[in-house]
Amino acid sequence: MPTPRKSTPLTQDLEQLSRRAYHASEWIEPVLRRCHAFLAKPRFADAAHLDLLRHWLLVPISLWPFNITHFTEACLMLWQKNSPLPSSYRVTLELLPPPPDEKVCDVVAMHEHQVQAGSYENVTHAQAKFDQAELALHADPEFQKQWQSLRHTFDLASYQDHKGVIRRTMNAERNLRPIFNLQMDCPADAFRAAFDAFCLRWHLYGMQHDAPLLLKLAVNITPHGTLIHIPAYWSFDPKRDIRWDAITKLHRTRVPKRQGAALAEGLAVRMAQAEKLHKLDAEAKTRRLRGEAKHRFLCQGLGLADGTSPRRLSRLRQEFPSKQDNE
Repeated sequence: MPTPRKSTPLTQDLEQLSRRAYHASEWIEPVLRRCHAFLAKPRFADAAHLDLLRHWLLVPISLWPFNITHFTEACLMLWQKNSPLPSSYRVTLELLPPPPDEKVCDVVAMHEHQVQAGSYENVTHAQAKFDQAELALHADPEFQKQWQSLRHTFDLASYQDHKGVIRRTMNAERNLRPIFNLQMDCPADAFRAAFDAFCLRWHLYGMQHDAPLLLKLAVNITPHGTLIHIPAYWSFDPKRDIRWDAITKLHRTRVPKRQGAALAEGLAVRMAQAEKLHKLDAEAKTRRLRGEAKHRFLCQGLGLADGTSPRRLSRLRQEFPSKQDNE
């Protein structure tokens, strides 16, 4: 019986990537392979930064702060030429946090597959409302009349993607819009204005060939939070329409610590104690206090019993380092 081949770091990464939504393997795999090729080089100076990018390539794209593949390709191009990274690249790499852990990635990846399929039944109970509105839309003669007007006015094929989908202009957080200004003498802008007006009139996010893509009650993960979108036409019932347990699970997977008024108050108390402790440490150094004498001095200054464990003070220093420690 042949001995099974051991999986390599590359094959492990490719297997993980294959489980991602949005056909991630097709456009991330080539960059991921180049990352592994560079990491295999001996004495590669930027291995730590490249390994950070490699891990981010495996994170569900809903959590990406920007296009990680494009940034990684730009870095690889410079490393291929043995050129140093510009300061803007290095600052970005230093600011980029560690990728989310496997638990977070698994939960978000599962949700992405639901979103890709246009299915939100895992987080809502309101499919019947959507079905009713969609049937009414298909049967409305005014909708068909306006769609035919668009078809005769514009060359729709030039605005469709490979699936025949035309999407309206997307809105963002706080209703900020990446594209808002119009130049009506530009054919693309003129079409966008007409199509956005049409989608607003009929509560659509787009059209696929002649089929309307009606907005749903949707829950989406972004790098910065969890968005719940309730369409304007929707008669919303917060108790019956939404599976709050599923949304809570989806959101809380990224929350690192418990929160609340009592915890916030405790945090403020510890911060004040730590600030006072750093001042007492400096004074103890000036007085040349050491050992038990120093510990008694610190406890008295903080209003603590002399028998307080030194580890409590150490934890305060670790949780809230002094400004000198951070410099």
